[in-house]
Amino acid sequence: MSSTAFPRRDLLRAVGGLAAGSAAGAESLRSYGVKVIDAHAHLHHRGRPTWREDDQKLIDAADRLGIDQLCCSILPPERPTTLEGFRECNRWMAEALGRFPGRVLGYVFVNPGYTREALEEVRRYVGSHGFIGIKLYNDYRADEPVLWPLVELAIELGVPILHHAGHARWLPQPQPRISDAGHLAVLARRYPEAMIICAHIAGGGDWEWTIKALRAAPSVYLDLSGSVIDEGVVEMAVEELGAERLLFACDMSLAASVGRIRGAAVADADKRKILGENIERILARRRA
Repeated sequence: MSSTAFPRRDLLRAVGGLAAGSAAGAESLRSYGVKVIDAHAHLHHRGRPTWREDDQKLIDAADRLGIDQLCCSILPPERPTTLEGFRECNRWMAEALGRFPGRVLGYVFVNPGYTREALEEVRRYVGSHGFIGIKLYNDYRADEPVLWPLVELAIELGVPILHHAGHARWLPQPQPRISDAGHLAVLARRYPEAMIICAHIAGGGDWEWTIKALRAAPSVYLDLSGSVIDEGVVEMAVEELGAERLLFACDMSLAASVGRIRGAAVADADKRKILGENIERILARRRA
């Protein structure tokens, strides 16, 4: 049992203070004595008038919460994603690495339907700009063959694929090609050497179903981000999948995601794996 777990009411009070800018509890994650890395974050599209200020607010919030690095992508608003849309976002992401040196790490975002261009984009940004992985959204499901060339390139370069996912029977905006853990498990069976990350367990879908579906896919990692504050998410994931497969992530829901780890009734050693040790092991495999 974690020696630093504490009641949820106290947790929400502390995290609420951080969100308001208070210094109280600023050591909330640093107290675990590990480099804390958010495995799923986003900087803002420049179609948003306040993008620069909003990017800085994200970094400032991460500072207050004890998050040392954020693995980020920038996503375009249009769907399906256009060629120029993802190229533009990756250019901006490369510029952001210079604005936030050492704080922000980059995912290359692509639409797999542009096979040749997507492969070139990944090679360029991983090889020449130091990006650490690939981000895929809902342009295609994870079990569609169009993804195979990208997965094979990710294996060659030694980088992970962070895949948007959710198992929900409702969505405010329908996503007919959204992947769930079952689709990711199919992909992982074909490419067991790939490092695939299933995004946002607490993003609004059936998180118990997702965890159970990943039991048969031991090479798939699970990111623990999302705005849903149900109790028991981390505990069940540790019990069913093992702490070695879990990654701390926020996907912009910083207070909820920090609280999820702080309040989890799991060992501090497991929390250290989740907060940074696991993703550092993934990043160390990069060969490009």
